Formats: sequence, structure tokens, C-alpha cells
Amino acid sequence: MNPSDKLRLRTETKEGRCTVYISGELDLEVASQMRAAMEPLVELCDRILTLNLKELRYIDSTGIGILISVLKARHARSGAFTVEAVPSHIRKLFDMTGITPFLNETGPSAAQAH
Repeated sequence: MNPSDKLRLRTETKEGRCTVYISGELDLEVASQMRAAMEPLVELCDRILTLNLKELRYIDSTGIGILISVLKARHARSGAFTVEAVPSHIRKLFDMTGITPFLNETGPSAAQAH
């Protein structure tokens, strides 16, 4: 499978808020694609950078590492970073790895959104 077919990203910017809609799989194979997409957004989003995970089917430790990198980079710039619509199976991984307390979740969870 072509890496660009595994991961799809769509960005929406409105009133200083950047929302990245992530669908597919976020793993080692697509890590460079995700990093390349996130790097400019980390610096350019004025107010809030939000990742919408509603359509994220799978994430591995590399993908979680990318989320942590984005979180740290936004924190270093005093920029807000949130996640929204986290599917229950992804939330379980976040809980198991201990990153849930560091992710500011906004809006309904993906389970509630269906």
C-alpha cells in the first residue's frame, strides 16, 4: 500500500484556529508524511492547533511520538494544542501509554459523535 493512501490529512484554518482532520493509519510507514504536514502548522497556527482523530483507525508508538513532539513544540511556543473526537480504541492506547493527561481534549469523543 502506498503510504499516502494509508494516511489522509485535511487542514482547515478559521479565525486563528487550525484543525487537522486525520484519517487512516498513523504509523512508522507514514511518519515522515505526518511530520512534514505538522511542522509548518506548529509554527503558523496563531491560536489553537487541533487534531481531529475521528477517522483515525490505527496509531502506533511512532504516531504517538509525533503527537508528543507536536505537543512539546506548541508548548515551547506557548501555543495551544488540543485533540478532539478521539475514538475509544485510540483513547485506550493513550491511557495505556500515559499521555492522556497531557492531551487537552475538546469537543465530543468520536464514540459520542456517531
